[in-house]
Amino acid sequence: MKLNGTVFKYGDNVDTDAILPAQYMANFDAEFLAQHCMEDIDKAFASKVKKGDIIVAGENFGCGSSREHAPIAIKGSGISCVVAKSFARIFFRNAINIGLPIVECAEAVDAINSGDVVSVDTDNGTVVNETTGKSYAAQPFPDFLQNIIEEGGLLSSVSKQLGVSK
Repeated sequence: MKLNGTVFKYGDNVDTDAILPAQYMANFDAEFLAQHCMEDIDKAFASKVKKGDIIVAGENFGCGSSREHAPIAIKGSGISCVVAKSFARIFFRNAINIGLPIVECAEAVDAINSGDVVSVDTDNGTVVNETTGKSYAAQPFPDFLQNIIEEGGLLSSVSKQLGVSK
């Protein structure tokens, strides 16, 4: 999967409450959640993000609660991928489950700035800062996880394998 977009950059320990404030947790509609994504740390995010854009963040992105709402809001906003130094384990799993591509690459995070244009190739684990021309190597997902992401998430992937509609 090849992804390309403009970067929104955030720091370390962006928790799920910062990604999506708790007062919106009663709703699972991705479009509704997207309207409130990142509003506690970036009021302009929802109005500026475009389909395909990429979040770049520091250590422990998605820490805090185990809410699936956070990656749903990110994906619903149009973000095509999150590149971070590291992810909280439950956020990592929830992102895979809903089909949100995520990549760990500390070297890229350190070199990429907000507003840069970045390309991510999840098949081979390459992150390219198109603004500077620099390329960074990340660990690609194993085929089975790549398949889950490409199918749009765990439920879609399993439904397709079983030949049933979800």
